[in-house]
Amino acid sequence: MILYEYPFNERIRTYLRLEQLFRRLAELMNRPHALDHHFAIQTIFEIMDVASRADMKSDVLKDLEKHKQQLNAYRGNPAISEQALDAAIAQLDDCFTNLNALSGKTGQSLTENDWLMSIRSRIGIPGGTCEFDLPAYFDWQHHPSQERQADLQSWAAALAPLAEAIVLLLKMLRESGSPQKVVAPGGQFQQTLPQGRTFQLLRLRMDLSHGWIPEISGNRLIVSVRLLSLGADQRLHPIQTDGSFELTLCS
Repeated sequence: MILYEYPFNERIRTYLRLEQLFRRLAELMNRPHALDHHFAIQTIFEIMDVASRADMKSDVLKDLEKHKQQLNAYRGNPAISEQALDAAIAQLDDCFTNLNALSGKTGQSLTENDWLMSIRSRIGIPGGTCEFDLPAYFDWQHHPSQERQADLQSWAAALAPLAEAIVLLLKMLRESGSPQKVVAPGGQFQQTLPQGRTFQLLRLRMDLSHGWIPEISGNRLIVSVRLLSLGADQRLHPIQTDGSFELTLCS
């Protein structure tokens, strides 16, 4: 099975981008090769670029507080486990406290590291981190992998509170939806969204063996999916047969 996700607003789009970057960073940091660590540093800079938006931190804090208020409203409900409720609220509180404790924008402390910023100024230039441009960086790449990993973990720690908050918010968003099996006649699917409810994320899961690629579009009123396949000419073509997949709308 392969899972596609489609955000309905820019805020969730940014969260998904950050989640992908944090996953990549964790994967690259655990590898021992210097080339992987080069791309780990590049990923740190990408996270800083995405998270540097002025209202990024405040948006995440507002979402954490909003979820906490929503969960508190379930207190006293006999169908809800108080223990599970307390655990979920404690997670939100921890994320809020840790993120709020960071001064300035996420990763701001890293901007005070002149060595890192010298790499950042060159890494966007094709071949800009060669040894004759950044000899100190070239030397670092020849340090033992354990030393490089310790440095990466230290720098990533400045981003960890945002990573934990994003992971928790997206986890709660994804758990809010209920999957349903749907059929796309002739490879085309449309669904009108119910009024009075705002959806933030669409999740689409299908069998990888079909070779179908979904083209997803949507807004607060309607969602549309067109199924395509990659032809021998290396171009995408609409499929002509009926297709089925699992659809989840998360609010």
